[in-house]
Amino acid sequence: MQERAEHTRRAVLVGAAVSFEKFGYGTASLSTILAHAGVTKGAMYFHFSSKEDLAKAVIDEQHRMAMDGYEAVVAHVPTALDALILVSQEMARQLVVEPVARGGMRLTLEIGSIEGSVQQPYLDWIAGIRALASRAAAEGDIADGVDVEALTMFVVGAFTGVQTLSEVLHGRVDLYERLSEMWRLLLPAVARVDALDRALALAASEPRDWTVVT
Repeated sequence: MQERAEHTRRAVLVGAAVSFEKFGYGTASLSTILAHAGVTKGAMYFHFSSKEDLAKAVIDEQHRMAMDGYEAVVAHVPTALDALILVSQEMARQLVVEPVARGGMRLTLEIGSIEGSVQQPYLDWIAGIRALASRAAAEGDIADGVDVEALTMFVVGAFTGVQTLSEVLHGRVDLYERLSEMWRLLLPAVARVDALDRALALAASEPRDWTVVT
């Protein structure tokens, strides 16, 4: 019974994410969510009390997935500059393959649609990128004189812009390429010369699923 209930909850969550990604919070209706989820109204209300409750659950799940990806990369990649690049690739991979990631991202960008601004996912993402950038500087892979805080905010802002533009223009089918371009432009300005070739090669590599790495 518990396994079936969790399966139903997941189906509703994914259905909601697909609806929110396609229609946005304001236009998505409970009927479209039910259609995408393939469950009854009673089953949906057993787990979620309202569309707002669903939206918050999608945002929370997208945030959990992003942080799990971050932690998996950090746990397996000892060099901070490499981890910084790979974390951004993992976030891009989730946006390409995971409907909950796409739905959650759209919801976090529609700040005015839900009561109260959705800041915590961004604050946690900034904190994670700051930690890696600071470590990379301490490890000697960041060029002298680079402002770590400015680098942190630029990486977060640039990734947000790159993925948004990729979604608007091409449905994110070119996101990996656009992200690689972002790093190809940024790394020569911030990486030490002896770390640059390694970092550029990594930035050009195909993203992998770090959540299944053992």
